[in-house]
Amino acid sequence: MKMWKKLSALAVGAMLFATGIFGGIVVYQTANYNISQTISNYQRQVTSTTYAIGQEIRNNAPYGFGDETNRSFLQYTLRKYGGADYMLFQNGELTGNLTNYDVADQEAMPEWGMKQVSYVIQKSSDHYILIMGKQFASAGSGSYDLVLVKDISQIYNDIRRQAYMLLALYVAVAAVTVNIIFWVTKWMMRPLNELQWTAAALSGGDFRRRVHVRFRDEVGKVAEAFNKMAEQIERQVEELEEVSERRKQLLGSLAHELKTPMTSIIGYSDTLLHVKISKEQEKKALEYINSECKRLGRLSGKMMNLIGLYNDESVHFVEYQVQELFNRVEILERYHVAEKGMQLVTSCAMGAMPMDVDLMESLLVNLIDNAIKASKPGDTIDVVAVNNRITVRDWGKGIPPEEIPKITEAFYMVDKSRSRKAGGVGLGLALCKQIAALHHGHLEIESWLDDGTSISVVFDGPEGRMDG
Repeated sequence: MKMWKKLSALAVGAMLFATGIFGGIVVYQTANYNISQTISNYQRQVTSTTYAIGQEIRNNAPYGFGDETNRSFLQYTLRKYGGADYMLFQNGELTGNLTNYDVADQEAMPEWGMKQVSYVIQKSSDHYILIMGKQFASAGSGSYDLVLVKDISQIYNDIRRQAYMLLALYVAVAAVTVNIIFWVTKWMMRPLNELQWTAAALSGGDFRRRVHVRFRDEVGKVAEAFNKMAEQIERQVEELEEVSERRKQLLGSLAHELKTPMTSIIGYSDTLLHVKISKEQEKKALEYINSECKRLGRLSGKMMNLIGLYNDESVHFVEYQVQELFNRVEILERYHVAEKGMQLVTSCAMGAMPMDVDLMESLLVNLIDNAIKASKPGDTIDVVAVNNRITVRDWGKGIPPEEIPKITEAFYMVDKSRSRKAGGVGLGLALCKQIAALHHGHLEIESWLDDGTSISVVFDGPEGRMDG
């Protein structure tokens, strides 16, 4: 079952349930109100009639006459004040009945009180009969019960008609609402269907497909987020393709660079092994082999920098003053900083620490070079050493927050256009991270857009304990 059908069915069910409950409550409350008002009106009528008949009996009753005379007087009084809906009982015996109903069983009649009007509603076939009575006393004549008998079926019929009308209206409104909800829900779910089609296209390799954002509602926001994700995927695919191409170029260049000196070394070594030559020629051959071996050494160092640093016998730790390290870096970067119209400011509050000087020098040069690339002419780059932390701080354009966790990955470049112009391949911070790890440390990176970047090397291992 499709999502729009599920949502439509759920909305329709909730609407029908809510309106049904509400309609039932309205009908119930209306019926109770109408019945309550009817009973209240008749209670007031019975009370006033009881008072009038009681007064008439007390003032004008024919005392001393026979029972027949007394009965006639009571019937006259009942007809005068009560009307066609009343019965009058004296001491439990019926003395007047102006209604169309007979009292089949007098003992079945309720006991009426003198303080308030009581009532019962009896159902007979299709009729609802209201029986309401009140007792009153008259001096010397015992007690009297005035009983109102009224057919109130019309009230129930009206309630029933209202319920049928409400039900018919409910069904009509529900039918219209169901159609509206189904069509509107289907229309609103169209962007999600488009999301599905676009996701299928992306999974098939069409990374340029995007979702058309029609509205700025929740679904529109999802579509925008999906488009951003698609853009990010497209960028990452392009970056992977670019990195793959760069790696191919790198391996090709490296193979070419290694092939030439290796060919020469093999050739000269074969000559030395199998050909008799003069001492001077032998010396020249050995010098060439020595020169090419040194060149291979340099190439292997470059390769190590490109593919990562590992435990290597060439890494040697010595106790070295951090201030001396700063002095060497300042000499190396002096021309570069001046060329960019910037200023390098160092501050050292650390003493000596175990380090591989060349690697630490490479680490700081990389950080300073990155700071130079991110800064503009006239900016200052600060290099500060205090406690167990060396920090390089620039005031350039900063790094987007979402990019910070990625910038230490190999071949990752935040600003690819800038890296191309500078000839970089995105390995600087990855190498710095590995150099820091070799020194039992780690990188801490903070950045603020348009307010610069601070990268700290924190030495937290045994080699990180330094003299102040």
